[in-house]
Amino acid sequence: MRLLLALLLTIPALAQTAPPATPAPDPAPAAAAQTPATPAPPAASPAPAAGEDFHGSIDFGYRWVSDIHGSADVYRSVVELTQGPRLFGLEFTWRDPKRRLFDQLDVRADGWGGEPDRAAHLNARKQRLYDFNFDYRDIAYFNALPSFANPGAPGGFDEQSMDIRRRTIDSRLELLPGGHFVPYLAFDRNSGSGSGIGTWVQDANNEYAVPTLLSDSTQNYRGGVRIEYSRAHLTLEEGGTTYKDDDQAADATLLTGGNTTPIFGQKLSLSSLQQAYGIRGHSTYSKALFTSHLAPWIDIYGQFLYSEPKTDIHFYEAANGNFLDISQLLFYSSVTTMGTGTANQPHTTGNIGFELRPARRLRVIESLMTDRYRDSAAPQFLTAIATANFVSSLLTAARNGSDAYTEDVNYNQQQIDAIYDFTRRITLRGGWRYVWGDAQTSPAAVSETGPPATGQLRRNTGLAGATYRVIEKLTVSLDFEGASSDNVYFRSSLNDYEKGRARARYQVAKALSLQANFQVLSNRNPAQGVNYSFTSRDNALSIFWTPAAAKRISVMGEYDRSTMSSNIDYLTLPFYTSAVSQYRDNAHTATSAIDIALPGLKDGKLTLGGSLFVSSGSAPSRYYQPLARVSLPVSKHVSWNAAWQYYGYGESFYLYDGFRANSFVTGVRLTQ
Repeated sequence: MRLLLALLLTIPALAQTAPPATPAPDPAPAAAAQTPATPAPPAASPAPAAGEDFHGSIDFGYRWVSDIHGSADVYRSVVELTQGPRLFGLEFTWRDPKRRLFDQLDVRADGWGGEPDRAAHLNARKQRLYDFNFDYRDIAYFNALPSFANPGAPGGFDEQSMDIRRRTIDSRLELLPGGHFVPYLAFDRNSGSGSGIGTWVQDANNEYAVPTLLSDSTQNYRGGVRIEYSRAHLTLEEGGTTYKDDDQAADATLLTGGNTTPIFGQKLSLSSLQQAYGIRGHSTYSKALFTSHLAPWIDIYGQFLYSEPKTDIHFYEAANGNFLDISQLLFYSSVTTMGTGTANQPHTTGNIGFELRPARRLRVIESLMTDRYRDSAAPQFLTAIATANFVSSLLTAARNGSDAYTEDVNYNQQQIDAIYDFTRRITLRGGWRYVWGDAQTSPAAVSETGPPATGQLRRNTGLAGATYRVIEKLTVSLDFEGASSDNVYFRSSLNDYEKGRARARYQVAKALSLQANFQVLSNRNPAQGVNYSFTSRDNALSIFWTPAAAKRISVMGEYDRSTMSSNIDYLTLPFYTSAVSQYRDNAHTATSAIDIALPGLKDGKLTLGGSLFVSSGSAPSRYYQPLARVSLPVSKHVSWNAAWQYYGYGESFYLYDGFRANSFVTGVRLTQ
């Protein structure tokens, strides 16, 4: 125990998470050497044994990564593992026998020392006084896929790429847990910062990839009280959020952009750019939630939430180069834009429902939900351009007033379900869902002087399902829903669709189980100019074999076959001619793991397995990830672990996106 505590105290991350553990007092001294004539039973030690006060484990070691063959950017986007010393995992539980500051302290940490995803968790609690939870997570997010950004220019700047770290903090303190009144306070933070490549577009004629600095953060403060009784529960909460987002783009090199074809004999270019915008927002909200078991035959529940986010925006950019205003057939050499804006969005959401049990075998579940919000914004922009002949032209694009741009959206949903136990083996389900809503927004940028754009949403959906316990070891479940829509908001929304799912579980033997899943979705929108059709299927089979409670061997295997096809009409630029977008994808996914207990070695284990993905169609690709792992006990509290993993990715159309690499890990696990 002392060795494990010493190792824990050497880790700075732990020092920031929890106080060091204190060794338990030594056991009571031994009894006197002289034995009495009639031995008395030994007295219980006033302090529990050390093993009762503290137990945990720590995994640390080193990872080697072989030379990456192929695209290092795609490897980082998919895998992002690097080599070096690592703290793979740490966890311990510390119970204070004297119950001073806490009854029990639980700490976990994973991935510290250079992993792309690292996390820490702390939970401290004292019976009927408090319960405190703290979670921290730090994720390295790198995304740079050459073929996705610009298939014609691999190896250069990848548009819309980023290299950022995203950090989240979730903390919650409950007071008087277990009582009827439980006050609580909570704080959440989500932030990200880093660099990337952004796309600067001018007059929709060309786009340029420029370096960008990114930074954003959101804080959420909330507090409330839970009121809990045997037949009723009520939560009242008040909270607020603050938000900021900053983006700075700068470039001082000559860029020709994605369009290198001369227009009217001139090539478009960007020679310098300075751009920055800042967004600041804040909001307060009120929330109420209740559930009630009114009687043995009825339960009711409901929730209400009101918030009013407000946002302020400031924008500035100055660019030089050779640009074209296609609407005026005017070439110009510089543009400066300044803008400000405010937005307000009162938002109300509520739902209510009940579960009714009018008969012993029948349950009826009814729910009603509404969501309403209004966006109102007042932007102002001032743009100045200079032509090649140094003739300045001042253009103002502003719409004043609190309702310069508005959007009103109302969404409602009502659903009723009935569940009936037809027999001991057969359960039937049926229901109906009705969705309706409307939306109105200011005219789009292509027609700012036209009437407001409006939309309607009307959809009826029928629901059906059944569960059949064929025999005690075999259960089959079926679900289906079909819908018909009069109106939808978006071209690719669910319109007229059917969705079905079938699941089966068969316990072949005590140690062998099989699971099968089938899902299908077919959606259509036959409106003129849309002609959208979408179909997806997914078939999966899983096997789990654990003979003798997996003491010697266990096998897990999963296979998934999925297909997807999509067709939709669209207009091509610059002459708005009609075309059809088609996409196909047929994929195989498999995962397996075999755990084998090594003979003659207690707790020794060998694991073999891995996963693969192979697809064909519009974007054929393949990904292989086999692994081998071994764990060997060294002593009662020490074990040695080693693992090898291979990563291989490739695309048939874009070979430069492929990569392959090997990862080797070795380390030690200490337990107490």
